[in-house]
Amino acid sequence: MKNNLIGRLPKIGIRPVIDGREKGIRESLEVQTMNMAKAAAIFIESSLRFPSGEKVECVISDTTIGGVADAARCADQFVREGVGVSLTVTPCWCYGTEVMDTDPLIPKAIWGFNGTERPGAVYLAAALAGYTQKGLPTFGIYGRHVQDMDDQSIPEDVQEKILRFVRAGLAVAQMRGKSYLSLGYTSMGIAGSTVDPDFFQDYLGIRTEFVDMTEISRRIEQEVYDREEFEKAMKWVGEHCKEGEDMNKNPSSRDRKDREWEVVVKMTLIVRDLMIGNPALRDIGFGEEALGRNAILGGFQGQRQWTDYLPNGDFMEAILNSSFDWNGIRKAFILATENDSLNGISMLFGHLLSNTAQIFSDVRTFWSPESVERVTGKKLTGLAANGFIHLINSGSTTLDATAQQKDNKGNPAMKPWWDITEEEVNKCLKNTQWCPANLEYFRGGGYSSQFKTEGQMPVTMCRINLVKGLGPVLQLAEGWTVVLPLDVHEILNKRTDPTWPTTWFVPRTTGTGHFKDVYSVMASWGANHGAISYGHIGSDLITLASMLRIPVNMHNINDEQIFRPSAWSGFGSDLEGADYRACNTYGPLY
Repeated sequence: MKNNLIGRLPKIGIRPVIDGREKGIRESLEVQTMNMAKAAAIFIESSLRFPSGEKVECVISDTTIGGVADAARCADQFVREGVGVSLTVTPCWCYGTEVMDTDPLIPKAIWGFNGTERPGAVYLAAALAGYTQKGLPTFGIYGRHVQDMDDQSIPEDVQEKILRFVRAGLAVAQMRGKSYLSLGYTSMGIAGSTVDPDFFQDYLGIRTEFVDMTEISRRIEQEVYDREEFEKAMKWVGEHCKEGEDMNKNPSSRDRKDREWEVVVKMTLIVRDLMIGNPALRDIGFGEEALGRNAILGGFQGQRQWTDYLPNGDFMEAILNSSFDWNGIRKAFILATENDSLNGISMLFGHLLSNTAQIFSDVRTFWSPESVERVTGKKLTGLAANGFIHLINSGSTTLDATAQQKDNKGNPAMKPWWDITEEEVNKCLKNTQWCPANLEYFRGGGYSSQFKTEGQMPVTMCRINLVKGLGPVLQLAEGWTVVLPLDVHEILNKRTDPTWPTTWFVPRTTGTGHFKDVYSVMASWGANHGAISYGHIGSDLITLASMLRIPVNMHNINDEQIFRPSAWSGFGSDLEGADYRACNTYGPLY
């Protein structure tokens, strides 16, 4: 699979800066400086890939940069080659403001070599001061331990910071110029589905595209979809999508259920085509529809104007958000249920940082140990012993969340699509049932995925919220999915809608503040939804938020793992307060 969005994938530009004094100094540093750039490029390219599976590419400046002219030539080269992230490297003193990168929209960092032969650390400090003074926040990377001049290795602490910076920088660059596709508008008064175009444009560089849900109806009625693919999809659904129990008091007829299957499959094809286009539509006379909206993410309102008389979007959302469908294993899409655009962008953050499919859930219920014991008669142990949060939603939870994939140690995982096997896909599908929709919620019918997350996995839950007078804030919680004893799971799960997918989540607690205990996390969460990504990616999320000038109001990350631009240290010694003051001072990135 290749990138399915319009526009080149961004490259990382590496800027080897050098002491420009010739007749001895510059000449003696050329090889070492360029070798630093080459080592950084090799390390980055061997470590990172895009969500589409394509390898990340670095562009090294044609020459070392010793002054303004060299810097200008490098900037021109980077524009021509599509650079979206800038990493400056140096082992020595350089002329700070003369060699800097001044593009305000490109995330930037400096790796200053920790050596004693030349004052690389002195340049790093001088350069960061210059960037700060000019209002260009820049990340400083400096190894803890002194290296010898001829040591071309990259220390582990430097590697960690380079990757954290580059992952976040590439996320920023990939969002720029893309679209959010809003299918419908506000769902049931949910604030996050009141899509705010200014937030998307000013903070993320993403345009908002609004399409009424009647466009889906039109395309169904006029057959504006690939009919051959529809037949292929229906065959796949019949073979792999097991229909679950119909729990409605007055079940629909078999004939109506069969028609609903056809509608939800067509909806899946149509919404995908609306997001990224489909050349096959041109062949059947729909050239405009073939173009798509270049949407890096989207949301479907559904409730209630659609779901009160038409099949719901649960199947569509779950399949698009998964790493596979009838065409095989592929990159997951990002599609928010109830058009919760703020949860959608939270899902996108996790996807761009981890390359994995994302879980969309209601942050539904906190179960205290006492409540569990009262209801089930069982006293829990292990990670769940101090309580847990029930994550559940009828819609867009990826089927990857069945936890049937395995990492290289055999542990339950959610992997990038290129590491997923056909056997794992089949296990995800076998562990999922599609229950006829609860007709009290969804009068038009449809099918909701039913599964439980059957494995303990490290995950990070996050959410963007908009605060009147302040703007966007990010909250996140690292933790784990947990597996409850079967009898306990069944009792608790049946107390809400058992036709929906369930994930039991335990955040890592600290004993203080928002993370005093599991209850405090639930009580402090800023909305009814959360985006859950595989892996502990909280540090990467914090770095990304700082690039976008979005303060973080709630997290459980150790201070040592927080990596923000060096300018943040000028806003006070309390990390959270400094973050708010810096983001307010610099304002939205765009």
